[in-house]
Amino acid sequence: MESTLISFVHQLGTLEFWQTLLDSFGDLGPLAPIFLAMVESFFPPLPLIAIVALNVAAHGGLFGFVYSWVGVMLGGTLMFLFWRRVLKQFFWKFASRSQKLEKAEQWVSRFDVSSLFMLSVLPFTPSSFMHFAFGISDFDEKRYLITMLLGKGVMVAMMALFGQSLVSSMKNPVYLVLAVVIWGVMYWGSKRFCKKHDL
Repeated sequence: MESTLISFVHQLGTLEFWQTLLDSFGDLGPLAPIFLAMVESFFPPLPLIAIVALNVAAHGGLFGFVYSWVGVMLGGTLMFLFWRRVLKQFFWKFASRSQKLEKAEQWVSRFDVSSLFMLSVLPFTPSSFMHFAFGISDFDEKRYLITMLLGKGVMVAMMALFGQSLVSSMKNPVYLVLAVVIWGVMYWGSKRFCKKHDL
């Protein structure tokens, strides 16, 4: 039983599993790629950059970007509102003594809108922790959601460009170099930002 569960969780972290799932829901149109991008917010081990690349390969650059952005936004909004409207409202008085939660609140207090935008743009920052930390904080809800909407749009656009470069590299290997450069820049920027903000 335990080994079966571990095996299933391991499958959830593989791109092949989601490719098969996406193919099986082909008749649902945009719902499948949107859902695929949305699930990443609930299951952080999923590689979002690979999911966006998969959506671009399946639906083209424009629609792959739009479907991925909508999915990321829906997932992020649901997670943020869960922490803000459910956990904070009903359970915060019991959990507020936790040192980890206090540390998350202190971390959020260092951010302004421009820093939050940069955090949202960089694809290798831990989105699940970001939604949690800002959700339990007193950061303005509307400003968070609007900033995340814009930041995630830029992030998904970079990922879509990466995915499109990978697709184009099948015909022209030069695009593979472009894809590697894009990935490297995103990774380097994310690591620098995470280090600066103690992520």
